[in-house]
Amino acid sequence: MRKIILGCLLLLAAEHVQAQKGVNSLYSAFGIGDLEEKDYSRSFGMGSAGIARPSGSFLNELNPASYGRIPMETFLFEVSLAAKALQYNTSTESQPAGDVNFKRVAMGFKPHKIWGVGIGLMPYSRVDYKMLNTKFIEGTNTGIRNAVEGSGGINRLYLSNALQISKNFSVGVSTAFLFGPVTTTDSLGSSGSDEDIYSEQRRAYRSFNLTTGLQYSGKIGEWQLGLGATYRFKSTLSTDDDFSIHSKDATVLYEEKRSSSDYVLPEQIGAGLSLTNGAITWVADYRQQNWKGSNPNLQDYKYVNSRRYAAGVEYSFYKYYFDSRVEGLSLQAGFNYHTGYMQIKGQQINDLGFSLGGSLPSKTGHLRYYLGVEAGQRGTALQGLVKENYVNFVLHLSMRDNWFFKRREY
Repeated sequence: MRKIILGCLLLLAAEHVQAQKGVNSLYSAFGIGDLEEKDYSRSFGMGSAGIARPSGSFLNELNPASYGRIPMETFLFEVSLAAKALQYNTSTESQPAGDVNFKRVAMGFKPHKIWGVGIGLMPYSRVDYKMLNTKFIEGTNTGIRNAVEGSGGINRLYLSNALQISKNFSVGVSTAFLFGPVTTTDSLGSSGSDEDIYSEQRRAYRSFNLTTGLQYSGKIGEWQLGLGATYRFKSTLSTDDDFSIHSKDATVLYEEKRSSSDYVLPEQIGAGLSLTNGAITWVADYRQQNWKGSNPNLQDYKYVNSRRYAAGVEYSFYKYYFDSRVEGLSLQAGFNYHTGYMQIKGQQINDLGFSLGGSLPSKTGHLRYYLGVEAGQRGTALQGLVKENYVNFVLHLSMRDNWFFKRREY
């Protein structure tokens, strides 16, 4: 088991280095980029809904209170990769794109019968765009090629703790460190001459972020009802800005450290519902983040409140070995609708997706394979903007082992 985990970590490191840059999303040029609103784990095929689901056989970071339900003497380790294929459409043309990226590495365990812990690393936002245009020298008809390119993003390193305070209630808190650089390159000229120059701005973000959660689980006849709620506190991203100008051969012509600025992440509330009879599980979530007025609006865009609606269903097949019931194949379907936190040229950037998923255990039961797919649409081609038609593919591996039990000696 430990060798498997080490191998997965090495594969993740290699994949992270070799990830193909190619999404080129225009919308990631605004704010702090594209926010990661989806859950790239066992909940993906259910519309990424799961605020009310406990972490019984998988790690659920949608609600930190879920870790209170991790089984005793159990260690869970999970990794997720995602591939994305897109078609960008404007009113006059279309262009394909795609890439593969790391989405999460996490582990969880229960050191005490009422205390569960989760640790992980995942993306918080992503910046990946390239815009080409022509700038004209004032008073002439001479045009110079101009390219503006952005890359990077913010990562979320978290430590979640949960207490199962009674048979029915669990509470939890997730403490996260947000960090990462965003680099913007602005180049002039493409002649290949020594006069070609480019500027580079590297902005490093950092902040601590706190999310609290509550879960309730109780019986209604033969059904198990789950209720969940989360609250993410308002926090402020601090930044360090480095600006430089380079020649074609990367010689630094000018550099300076610019005054730092702050970027506000507003509070977020979430609520969820789950209902299961053991085989069929229904889930529904709602999340809201009040971005309006949190940061200064600019000429082309402004901040607006975002809302996310998600729901899904899962059907699991079980096998019985002596007195134990073991989960076999699980199938999922779901949808999600998200109103983005940006309004660009008067258009809010909304996202609608439909998803399917399935998971299957290995022969030993220590490893569970999960595959998910989602098809959706984001944005609009109105007002000179871009409509994105996308398909997401997710590979999620969940490993389970007993690490804390005490052996009896006879």
